[in-house]
Amino acid sequence: MMDIAKEKLALPKSESWKMFNDISPRYDLLNHLLSFGLHIHWRRQLAKYLPTKDNQKILDLATGTADVLITLFKTNSNIQTGYGIDMAEKMLAIGEEKVAKEGLAKQIILQRGDAHQIPFNDKTFDGATISFGIRNMENPTRVLKEMFRVLNPQGRAIILEFSLPKNIVIRGLHLFYLRNVVPVVGWIFTGHYKAYRYLNQTIEDFPYGEKFCDLMRSAGFTRVVDHPLLFGIASIYVGEK
Repeated sequence: MMDIAKEKLALPKSESWKMFNDISPRYDLLNHLLSFGLHIHWRRQLAKYLPTKDNQKILDLATGTADVLITLFKTNSNIQTGYGIDMAEKMLAIGEEKVAKEGLAKQIILQRGDAHQIPFNDKTFDGATISFGIRNMENPTRVLKEMFRVLNPQGRAIILEFSLPKNIVIRGLHLFYLRNVVPVVGWIFTGHYKAYRYLNQTIEDFPYGEKFCDLMRSAGFTRVVDHPLLFGIASIYVGEK
């Protein structure tokens, strides 16, 4: 089977935010269709790993259309304030509309910002999350170090990201879906074939499991744990400061 990870990326990671601007009008719809709605369940699973302290201040990186922050507020009454940053301003605009519709405009603040240089002071947040975004970063280790920097002592980083199943049969079926179905469906709905070709390439090219846990440890995190989801199609990584 051809190894797509060795191919040149359809788009450079440094410009991935521009791609998300381009597909923003259909992003939420495609996210739902291509994941068969599983993204909703996975976000709820992520919320379970937040710290238990009261009046938490949470940061969500690559926040996109703010689904993660909205889910966190709906499932965790301990959150006082949530901040979301993203480079794609068109995604943020959609997120702001959704936040307002949910009546959370006073509690959730969205702003344009780079996860490589998080625009907040040291020891600001109790939790920092990123969902399906860190594999799009040029320097994931730098992003992890930035997450570590802005977390309070005993703060927690929670990262939801795609991975690859260990089971050979499931892995093969999943790779076929990523390589052949995802780009075509993405093109049909958005007219942007390269965007969805890029998405599946980055899934195969990104470290997962224990390799990603090692990246978190190298950034300073302790008690790092990998929680596989649905046979390992996705994983939630949790690390503490």
